[in-house]
Amino acid sequence: MPAYKEKNNPRWYVSTKYTDWQGVHKRKLKRGFATKREALEWERKFQLQSTSNMDMTFEAFVELYYRDIRPRLKENTFLTKANIINGKIVPYFAQRKVSEITAKDVRDWQNMMLAHRDEKGKPYSPGYLREIHHNLTAIFNHAVKFYDLPSNPAAKAGGMGADERAEMLFWTKEEYLKFADAMMDKPHAYYAFQMLYWCGVREGEMLALTPADFDFTNNTVRINKSYQRLHGEDVITSPKTKKSNRTIKMPQFLCDEIQEYMGMIYGLKKKDRLFTITKSLLEREMKRGSEAAGIKKIRIHDLRHSHVSLLIDMGFSAVAIAERGGHESIEITYRYAHMFPTKQNEMAERLNIEGMAM
Repeated sequence: MPAYKEKNNPRWYVSTKYTDWQGVHKRKLKRGFATKREALEWERKFQLQSTSNMDMTFEAFVELYYRDIRPRLKENTFLTKANIINGKIVPYFAQRKVSEITAKDVRDWQNMMLAHRDEKGKPYSPGYLREIHHNLTAIFNHAVKFYDLPSNPAAKAGGMGADERAEMLFWTKEEYLKFADAMMDKPHAYYAFQMLYWCGVREGEMLALTPADFDFTNNTVRINKSYQRLHGEDVITSPKTKKSNRTIKMPQFLCDEIQEYMGMIYGLKKKDRLFTITKSLLEREMKRGSEAAGIKKIRIHDLRHSHVSLLIDMGFSAVAIAERGGHESIEITYRYAHMFPTKQNEMAERLNIEGMAM
């Protein structure tokens, strides 16, 4: 179809026919192009997208991918995914036809990611590399499943980076107590870290807590929401998974501390957020506290790993730990298997006794 010049206007427009997903014939009008070439290029991309033709560019397919997945994801999850894709994947593959991208192309892209160094000479972490590749694989999986791409070149190329478990760090109880002692001069941060370590809640869950979530008669805290900062605004969403909706039993000393903290906040209402601090502030305070305590630096999320490690060391089962943390029990078994005490010697001894009795 040709492009047209607007009347009394230097801009161009296109009017093109297409068939929608229900088989209905329609017409699409798009105005405001600076040049005829831009108008025709937009029309070509639109036609490829409307027919799901894998000769479309990777950049054009990503637009389709976003359109398909966005209604199914939480806004913060989508924004995190889009940030990785737009920043680390689209710039490399943008104008390549989806149908022509090969496993070798993916390997070349991987090598570029592996060679990257920031201004301090540091590479991407193994976990981040794995996450980048996971997103590329997901895009091609979507093309294979829903748009008839014959195969997934990212799957053929193989992954990069390391499993998150290899990067898992945690503090022992002794290390955490040193850290907590160093943090007592900043009550707003100290009590937040107490919740993170002794209850094993996620950072967003902790930041969403209100006084109404606590039951000090039964020593419990209810987890049924999560805090995010999106587009410059505070947003409260549902928790990460269905399992994340839970009630946690708190130790008595922590109940006493949280009640003490609530008493420090003037005019605190039942539905007010208890911890009105930013994630960046928590990160700064964690760095300051770990340096002051003379212990290794870990991430805020690693406090959750530390809580699980403590419970394993205390002898609790994967099922019980999963219920408290809002995990699936299989996830606890898989991710923390190396921390559980082995029963192999006991099994062998019991089998030996059974065998000798024959």
